[in-house]
Amino acid sequence: MIKRVIDFFGDETYASQRRRLFYLVLVLVVIADFLVPREHAEYLWDRVPGWSAVYGLGSCVLLIFVSKFLGHRGGLMRREDYYD
Repeated sequence: MIKRVIDFFGDETYASQRRRLFYLVLVLVVIADFLVPREHAEYLWDRVPGWSAVYGLGSCVLLIFVSKFLGHRGGLMRREDYYD
């Protein structure tokens, strides 16, 4: 069983099936977000369906770009043989 799961996520022959599965899960999450009651939302943007997903995606992208900037331009990243 575990071998099948590892093969599914690791083998390139299943790439199209993984992509279809990802899009299916994405659509199901967006549909589920429209079904959540929002009468107790504290802020205006909490009432917008999909706001949490957009905010999370934006935060992740910003975190990746900031960390790459700090690593490459900020001087935090060193050569592979730095400690040799």
